[in-house]
Amino acid sequence: MSELNQWEYRVKTFGTFFKGVKDDALEAELNQWGEEGWEVAAYRMIENTNQGQVIAKRPLDRTARRWRSMP
Repeated sequence: MSELNQWEYRVKTFGTFFKGVKDDALEAELNQWGEEGWEVAAYRMIENTNQGQVIAKRPLDRTARRWRSMP
């Protein structure tokens, strides 16, 4: 029987209440995340603000799984 994929998630808010998300800053951050194995799962704008939230995921490896299971 194969093991189901397990994921770890990362959430980050970009922009400020008054200033929107800068394309260059967002692109640089996403490229860095991509190098670390993260994949964007969703992006949403936060209502009544100029902020956006990126939700990313990557497969949970054995080391991280072991670390998270420790008390």
